[in-house]
Amino acid sequence: MELFLYTALFSPLVGSLFAALFGSRPKTLIAGVVPSILLGVSLLSSTILLVLVLTTGHTLHVEMMTWMATGDLYIPFGFVVDQVSVTMMMVVTVVSTVVHVYAIGYMDHDKGFNRFFAWLSAFVFSMMVLVMSDNFAGLFIGWEGVGLCSWGLIGFWYKKESATWAANEAFIMNRIADLGMLIGIFLVYWNTGTLQYAEAFAAMPGLDTMTLTWIGIFLFVGAMGKSAQFPLHTWLADAMEGPTPVSALIHAATMVTAGVYLVVRSNELYALIPNVGLFIASLGAFVAIFAATMALVNRDIKRVIAYSTLSQLGYMFAAAGLGAYWVALFHLMAHAFFKALLFLGAGNVMHAMHDELDPFKMGGLGKTMKATMIMMTLASVALAGIFPLAGFFSKDLILEVAFVDHHFIIYSVLLITAGLTAFYSFRIIALIFHGEERHLEFGIHPHEAYKFMLVAMSPLLILAIIAGFLFKGTYFDMVTAILPDTEYHVHSATTYWIMTIGTQLFVILSIAFAYKKYMSKDIKVPDGTSKMENRFCYKLLKNQYYIPYFYQEYFVKPYRELSTLFWEKIDMKVVDATVDGVAKILYSTGENTRGMQSGNLSTMLKWMVAGLIGLLSLAVVFGLAARYSGEINNILSGLGV
Repeated sequence: MELFLYTALFSPLVGSLFAALFGSRPKTLIAGVVPSILLGVSLLSSTILLVLVLTTGHTLHVEMMTWMATGDLYIPFGFVVDQVSVTMMMVVTVVSTVVHVYAIGYMDHDKGFNRFFAWLSAFVFSMMVLVMSDNFAGLFIGWEGVGLCSWGLIGFWYKKESATWAANEAFIMNRIADLGMLIGIFLVYWNTGTLQYAEAFAAMPGLDTMTLTWIGIFLFVGAMGKSAQFPLHTWLADAMEGPTPVSALIHAATMVTAGVYLVVRSNELYALIPNVGLFIASLGAFVAIFAATMALVNRDIKRVIAYSTLSQLGYMFAAAGLGAYWVALFHLMAHAFFKALLFLGAGNVMHAMHDELDPFKMGGLGKTMKATMIMMTLASVALAGIFPLAGFFSKDLILEVAFVDHHFIIYSVLLITAGLTAFYSFRIIALIFHGEERHLEFGIHPHEAYKFMLVAMSPLLILAIIAGFLFKGTYFDMVTAILPDTEYHVHSATTYWIMTIGTQLFVILSIAFAYKKYMSKDIKVPDGTSKMENRFCYKLLKNQYYIPYFYQEYFVKPYRELSTLFWEKIDMKVVDATVDGVAKILYSTGENTRGMQSGNLSTMLKWMVAGLIGLLSLAVVFGLAARYSGEINNILSGLGV
């Protein structure tokens, strides 16, 4: 079975290297086909490993080689396929394979076609390293790998200033958080003597609560950056500047869920510090409603879906923080399918509308894009949590967790968020696919995506529909072999049905309100003159609560001014001046003494005589000093020296 482990892990790397061979050449279809096939091989290998874990309950643990061994520190390149990692492997490989095939059509006319697949497959390899490593060091290698690849993919269109800026923002924001994660990893080693998961977690019950708390906090800081939790959240929406397949893979199914995976993987640590867990849950609930409110007014369909991702990550952290780790992982898995489907559907719309992203400039696209409309509508139904699609099972479970554990504020916030989610999801569905054909005013004639792209999207559609039924029983039995197996049920059947039916009615009414409001024939492209657009609440949400403005004014500008000051006053006038001064002295010395080596015989003889006199003078001085050293010392002593 080790062969399947290595095949699942390294197939994306081989695909990336293959595509990189054609990086500087014109578009070559094979540069997209081969990485896609190799992703399929990785998916097949992951499926075989999943069957092994399901049928036997055994886990696979291999040590490929020693990476570092010095003193008491031993870090191997080790990988583990257990119930948690194999779940993540399936999510990563399923979504990645779909996205690779889809991207062959989406990037068809892009000059960077070959380079795109090199970056995309490298990202998948880094994510596989992250989820399959058996120690914190290996996880961190994959963690930084996905950070680097996301920088390359977000800024893929590097001639576009907004794309390069977004890539740098994502990279820098994550580096800030990763400093916290590094401190957490250092604390793990300092206090347990190892970075291996099993050994470190086994040693943690013997540590004092304060040490465990600091380890948990610093590790979570890293998770906050990677999963874009407040206040390190601003990069996620801006990252939509990258190609849409990037958004579907990185910002819906893989990289942004790495923070949730870290908390789930570290469940034995967080179980010992429930106060930190409660903070994580509270922050998650806040982020859920915080991001949902910003999605209500946004006029960029990719950014609306990005805010939705941010909101759903909040749900996952709420579950994980309350100790329902298997529920958090369940929602991570279900969310990956329908959110990736939404992003790919948005990519179809974007192509059809010649890169237009404002849903107010669309309308009636359902007439020409029926397949995309059906897929995006069903994905939105799943996102809204309507029975019997996948989102119903995973989101309702999180609400039950909060209710059963008597965290009624968290429950109420998440319930309100569910209504907001349904509203903004169907707001864009109504504006894009229904109502008047407003796009005709702009001379745009949309068309459906290539058939093979729609076929590639269909596995995500199927999983978005059946994942709840398919995984709830089998999945629970599998992952609770290593995660706490707490089941969450409302004790009163009456209360349960009231909660469930009430939630469903609330969500359906939100959808109905969205359709009523945004399918009107009077819908026009907002131009900033309406009463709604001039209200304080609208401006507050549109400007993301002015948080980016706050960062720009109170962090970026002072930092830039301080950097300029240090450059002008210290770097230029001290550091550079010192280096330049030494260089000038050496240059002038060389310039003034170069005549000594002119090659003229008379000049050379003069310098030889001068040198001889100098040497004789030194010899006389040192000779006299040695002979009269006693007298000299007495004279110096008399002078008090």
